[in-house]
Amino acid sequence: MKTLIYNVTVVNENIIALRDVLIENDYILAIEEANSISLESADNLVDGTGLHLLPGLIDDQVHFREPGLTHKGDIFSESRAAVAGGITSFMEMPNTNPPALTVELLEDKYKIGAEKSLANYSFFMGTSNTNLDEILKIDYSQVCGLKIFMGSSTGNLAVDDKAALERVFEKVKTLIAVHCEDDPKVKINLEKFKAQYGEDIPVACHPLIRDEDVCYTSSSYAVSLARKYNTRLHILHISTAKELSLFRNDIPLSEKRITAEACIHHLWFCDEDYESLGNKIKWNPAVKKSSDRAAIRQAVIDDRIDVIATDHAPHTIEEKSKQYSGAPSGGPLVQHALVALLEMHHKGIFSLEKIVQKAAHNVADMFSINKRGYIRKDYFADLVLVSLNDPWTVEKENILYHCGWSPFEGTTFTSKVISTWVNGQRVYHDGAVDSSKRGMRMSFNR
Repeated sequence: MKTLIYNVTVVNENIIALRDVLIENDYILAIEEANSISLESADNLVDGTGLHLLPGLIDDQVHFREPGLTHKGDIFSESRAAVAGGITSFMEMPNTNPPALTVELLEDKYKIGAEKSLANYSFFMGTSNTNLDEILKIDYSQVCGLKIFMGSSTGNLAVDDKAALERVFEKVKTLIAVHCEDDPKVKINLEKFKAQYGEDIPVACHPLIRDEDVCYTSSSYAVSLARKYNTRLHILHISTAKELSLFRNDIPLSEKRITAEACIHHLWFCDEDYESLGNKIKWNPAVKKSSDRAAIRQAVIDDRIDVIATDHAPHTIEEKSKQYSGAPSGGPLVQHALVALLEMHHKGIFSLEKIVQKAAHNVADMFSINKRGYIRKDYFADLVLVSLNDPWTVEKENILYHCGWSPFEGTTFTSKVISTWVNGQRVYHDGAVDSSKRGMRMSFNR
């Protein structure tokens, strides 16, 4: 089966140009000048006139909640939302129930992915104070990486034994992704605000409880360990300007041993938004000052930050409606990540080339993903077709997350996802998801 997307504006490898893209089964068969591939060469024709074709986004940090937390979301529902948002591949975190702390539990998640996921998938192995032996059994050509929570987490996943942490940084030879917040400092700050407010702490205090020092103390410690052992370290969801001093932009990505991620919520929201959105933008690490947001945006542009992700982490609206102290942190983002980035493009913040680099190319390169993240001949046909001028508004009726809400409700986006292909199969088109399709387990060139 062949599909031809013709006369489309392709954004790929820092070039924007009119092209024809021919797909055969799972793969991209040819990429040629616009109107140079015969329409008769394909079974299915897609007119790309006036539209832009991007590599499918690869999200290196999601929480799809399965197993054990499926009242919030599951791999089917959240991958459905992801492909509707132009995300064709995801890497899911281990803080499910039970947490993925053994090879057997990790493989159980891969079985669920094969059964339910509409997008391509991989799952991080989790870390505890005591599971190094299990970690060392992993075949990292088949697993995206190792996740360490150097901060609060769900289940037995906070690694607070420094000797255990040193052993992991010394022994593990693959990419280690780290959530960096210093728990002792969080507890000290929290007690101060409890003394002032009791249990009714205003949510606007969240970035003061999980402040700049909480993040930098932990991030700088992780960097010191990585430098000591030459560990391949990736620090997730940078939320402060101060942390940016830990990262370099004077060497190419291929030579970096320490990399960083920015998330949609830290690029879009700031502390001024707590007044209107409350716990809906309560994340860990916290959304902080507008000056932090501006610094993170600049670091994406100048390559101190290497990739953009979502940290998609749904909770029910009932859970998020509790008082600050009882409301969980996290929110749903995969369906709206790309259109939010494109809105930032319209505002002059990011170029289209930079969005594609940080949300597709660099993720593929950093994790050494096999044949994904680019529009190239013989690569998997993971593609997203977008209209840059087709305004629409986020409403409950068009939200696909299992939790049924979004911090973007009421937001009008200028751009729209028209179609998404995963391994050459069109899984989303014009508001409809083909729920019969399934993605693949990603593999890694390691």
